[in-house]
Amino acid sequence: MGHRLSRIVTRTGDDGTTGLSDGSRLRKDAALIEVIGTVDELNSVIGFAESQQTLVPLREELVSIQHDLFDLGGALSMPGHAVLTQDHVAALEAVVAAWNADLPPLKEFILPGGSAAVAALHVARTVCRRAERRLLSLDDDRTATARVYLNRLSDLLFVGARLAAEGRERSWQPNRRHS
Repeated sequence: MGHRLSRIVTRTGDDGTTGLSDGSRLRKDAALIEVIGTVDELNSVIGFAESQQTLVPLREELVSIQHDLFDLGGALSMPGHAVLTQDHVAALEAVVAAWNADLPPLKEFILPGGSAAVAALHVARTVCRRAERRLLSLDDDRTATARVYLNRLSDLLFVGARLAAEGRERSWQPNRRHS
């Protein structure tokens, strides 16, 4: 493969537009560019979350997800290109089922936090939910599987946060301050 990013400063976006893979240009605030940017942000926060983890299976899965998200961002930048597959969704579902199998049932909502590893996964989960909402705003049939993927990914990040907590989750206590 040749050098993809030989010039970083191109000045082509100085007019408030950005290029798609087919050479067309869109305003940087266009709905599609907002989705691509949010998926990129999600990839970055997942990278940060991965850097905070001590459990190897969790770290490895987060890196695999980062590759999926690069695939998603690239596919979104190619008009008419299909975005992710049912196999991507099935892989996430299998991981969620495996990780969740040994966790105790939830009795209350979980407070995000308790450690950097847990908090980082909850931040990633909320950015994932935003990416899902942005993707929905496209109202594009080619993104249907990607929407499901992001929905499952937020589930995986939640279960991953529970796993990373290693039994030290903090449960929400309704009206705690006023009891």
